[in-house]
Amino acid sequence: MDIETRHGPAAAALDLPDGPPPYLVVLTHGSAGSVDAPDVLAVRDAVAARGGGVARVTQPFRLAGRRAPGSAVKQDEAWLDIVAAVRAAVGGDAPVVQGGRSNGARVACRTAGAAGARAVVALAFPLHPPGRPERSRLEELRAAAECVPVLVVNGDRDPFGVPEPVGGVDLRVRPGERHALDRDAAAVGVIVGDWIAAVVQDHQK
Repeated sequence: MDIETRHGPAAAALDLPDGPPPYLVVLTHGSAGSVDAPDVLAVRDAVAARGGGVARVTQPFRLAGRRAPGSAVKQDEAWLDIVAAVRAAVGGDAPVVQGGRSNGARVACRTAGAAGARAVVALAFPLHPPGRPERSRLEELRAAAECVPVLVVNGDRDPFGVPEPVGGVDLRVRPGERHALDRDAAAVGVIVGDWIAAVVQDHQK
């Protein structure tokens, strides 16, 4: 589906069950990546296998052919427009879990409260630029965890670093994986699919 945001057009590929989904997972890519990244596709497959709905979102800067996301403020504003549009298109009141890989994980963390997300999934959260540990982005995780449960899946060989344990964050470190999380993407999908199903179920009790 095509989506108009205040900062340009975006697009979402929808994978929905036959009936109303019990929950909807809205996922996005990294700075120079796509929604066909192995870990993103593995999460889609795992969520679909559990009966959930998935929207894989291409953000405006990527649809325009840019590799750099630009202003975080504009990216976050566009993301809120995207989530609202996907919700309206799917209909119903299914809880929304939002997430992404790398830069997309940062967007999902920063907007968790404003988007009304039930939870956040952060794939390959880029703790800092490579070789620049002093430029930590840990506060983005902390802020998200103050609003909702957060799952972080990182590789132990990620040059962007591995976040330290933070209250409210379920940190899963995959041995041998680098930033792409593509050595065993299917295992990443299982971790995420099981976690989302459990978080949504716990909230509904």
